[in-house]
Amino acid sequence: MNLRKVTAASAAVFALALTATACGDGDGGDSNGSGSSGGDKKKITIGIKFDQPGLGQKTPQGYAGFDVDVATYVAKKLGYDEKQIEWKESKSADRETMLQRGDVDFIAATYSITPEREAKVDFAGPYLLAHQDVLIRADDDSIKSPEDLNDAKLCSVTGSTSAQNVKDKLAPKAQLQPYPTYSACLPGLQNGAVDALTTDDSILAGYAAQDQFKGKFKLGGFKLTNENYGIGVKKGSDLKAKINDALEAMVSDGSWEKAVKDNFGPANYQYEPAPKIGDVKS
Repeated sequence: MNLRKVTAASAAVFALALTATACGDGDGGDSNGSGSSGGDKKKITIGIKFDQPGLGQKTPQGYAGFDVDVATYVAKKLGYDEKQIEWKESKSADRETMLQRGDVDFIAATYSITPEREAKVDFAGPYLLAHQDVLIRADDDSIKSPEDLNDAKLCSVTGSTSAQNVKDKLAPKAQLQPYPTYSACLPGLQNGAVDALTTDDSILAGYAAQDQFKGKFKLGGFKLTNENYGIGVKKGSDLKAKINDALEAMVSDGSWEKAVKDNFGPANYQYEPAPKIGDVKS
């Protein structure tokens, strides 16, 4: 009789342990498969740039920029607060691979939507229409059109095709001056070693909006290309529709325009209105 009581009690304890374990496993991950930190709180992993002022930048105070603001807003709409976000650096050459491997849940990193990329990943958005442009000194009135870049010294950044495209298609006499990064171009532009820097206008505005450069540079406003920034997700992910809903909400409640002005305002960036979801400009 005593043996039966002990056996029954043991079975009850074992059943309770199984129930507790099952509950623990169910709470340990999040709906997007990101897992959790320490098993006690769900997380979402987001890819951004770490080195683009005004867009995605890692600072001593944390992460800042327009892409960061957009990603944070989207994450909140998906059910995550800022403390539940894990930021991961997404360099341009690594973005598709990071999404395909599941290293991140989504990427917001000046990620232009192109047919080549859409063959590998899906995009929500677009959430910003940028254009290739030039940055020049604020007191320089000699460059009023792309053709005025003929004979000008144009900063050419290693790994970027922007300056070469200008030389090939618009200003064949432009003198390309090689620099390792866009940040390295700025002192050269300020002291006259180069006359112009070219890449996406949003990126140029972010650099020009830095405290040390406020009022020293201006955008040409040439709109040389259309760059439709989207949020990249893994191919077939159900996050695409949810992120699109969040982006629409961000525009409708005014948060999108506030983020643009907060991050690009000091550069007097003449930004395009928020694009319609799915409206990719060629």
